[in-house]
Amino acid sequence: MSPRSKQGGGDPADEGQRLQKVLAQAGLASRRASEIMIDQGRVEVNGRIVTEQGRRVDPERDTIRVDGSRIPPPRRHRYIVLNKPRGYVSTLHDPEGRPTIADAVVESGASHALLKERLFHVGRLDTDTEGLILLTNDGDFGHKLSHPSFEIDKTYLAEVEGIVNAVTLQRLRDGITLDDGPVRPRGLKVVSTVGGKSLLRLTLHEGRNHIVRRTMDHVGHPVRQLSRIGIGPVRLGTLKVGQVRDLTSEELGALLDLVDGRR
Repeated sequence: MSPRSKQGGGDPADEGQRLQKVLAQAGLASRRASEIMIDQGRVEVNGRIVTEQGRRVDPERDTIRVDGSRIPPPRRHRYIVLNKPRGYVSTLHDPEGRPTIADAVVESGASHALLKERLFHVGRLDTDTEGLILLTNDGDFGHKLSHPSFEIDKTYLAEVEGIVNAVTLQRLRDGITLDDGPVRPRGLKVVSTVGGKSLLRLTLHEGRNHIVRRTMDHVGHPVRQLSRIGIGPVRLGTLKVGQVRDLTSEELGALLDLVDGRR
């Protein structure tokens, strides 16, 4: 293996693909429009702006950005967003016969090709919690996203009992301590209060079991309904409960930045 193949820092003249071709294959623009973006200094490779035409790159190893956004390498793996329904367990098979996330994928009407992929889920959700779960067959990517050392933010909408007042909000922002350690939300906002209940948006990097429910129990506001709406830069958006979609290139590039930057 050449030095450049490992590090992306040698003479690219005789290897790789032309940069404008890589950009076009990524669906950003036509080759001609990609050449214009290069002329305008909007494209960088491995942290350096590229303005010369015909630059060759290795899309598997080089980090390529347009306007600061990372362009992921060609996809050899699948990266799926599932909006898990409430009542489904976060496994692909359940010996007790309960509905699983594999059942949710089947029921979503996803293509048979997807069902044949050897997918696994990244992280878990309680059976009574709905919302965003990532499915992939990329083991390295899945491990990094799941490992607590990478501290990937997870965002939730929680409907809780009672009206959460300013004192309780500040207490949460300052951090509380549960039996298994401290918890301090990275983001916390009351979305609405009505009928003796509150809707909160919380962002945590914790991955401990039942962390949102235990946190809100601790401050006297038990969770009635819970949904995870975001993992890092990925959002459910308008994806309906029980439906699936592919990660966009922008989402995948942003997730790769998160895990690559925290090795």
